[in-house]
Amino acid sequence: MRLNKKLIIVTGGGSGMGRNLVLALLKKGARVAAIDINEKGLEETATLVAEKKEALATFKLDITDKLAVETTISQIISEMGPVDGIINNAGIIQPFKKLNELDYSVIERVLNVNWWGTMYMTKTLLPHLLTRPEAHIVNVSSMGGFFAFPGQTIYGASKAAVKMMTEGLIQELRDTNVKVSVVFPGAVNTNIMSNSGLENAVDPEEASKQNMMLSADQAAEIIITGIEKNKKRIFVGKDAKIMDILYRLSPNRAVGFIAKKMGHHLPKD
Repeated sequence: MRLNKKLIIVTGGGSGMGRNLVLALLKKGARVAAIDINEKGLEETATLVAEKKEALATFKLDITDKLAVETTISQIISEMGPVDGIINNAGIIQPFKKLNELDYSVIERVLNVNWWGTMYMTKTLLPHLLTRPEAHIVNVSSMGGFFAFPGQTIYGASKAAVKMMTEGLIQELRDTNVKVSVVFPGAVNTNIMSNSGLENAVDPEEASKQNMMLSADQAAEIIITGIEKNKKRIFVGKDAKIMDILYRLSPNRAVGFIAKKMGHHLPKD
């Protein structure tokens, strides 16, 4: 998909990878409707694009509110014109706890943001996208969406649902003008911990020094390149690619490897 002059919606545009996706799209000549529940974050994103100010509009939105999603998408189309694509980037993780220790309120919040938020945005916009000459849907899943991370069982379940829904859409829309991509980020230095109301489990600076994490701007560039090439599956980082291969070859070994790496995050019984 050529992004120049296209109008793209980005959820989670107020920080982290979402903000960098906004910046990368603007550099490509796209117009962007940035969505986030954090109005201050959106304002900070807007201050970074002074020279592209006219190409960016920001919208405060709780994507778990179906009626608000429908209203905001109608507002975007009314104010900015036809939408050509969406990147469903917004997401949160859960506390590093076993399922037996999670309150239902936490479970519901993770599912509402990661699954229902993505579903509401996608389903509401899809009929409109089908009228466009060229359009693209991009849903961000996770490595946790194709194999289990101990202590992130509900997060993984939500991202697995996003993965399966998106891969279903790839097949359903294969003979239409709407292209579909599912994104599997590896370790990316974003604000997902703070946005989820959690303390940092890994020091981002230390992780970056050890080459454990991609920067958010590097991750955004990989995703944008994948969109331009109409890739159906976009792996962000070498770790995502390696774990995908390992899981295909030996699922038990892959899950065991992750269990060892993640074990120290979990409270001892």
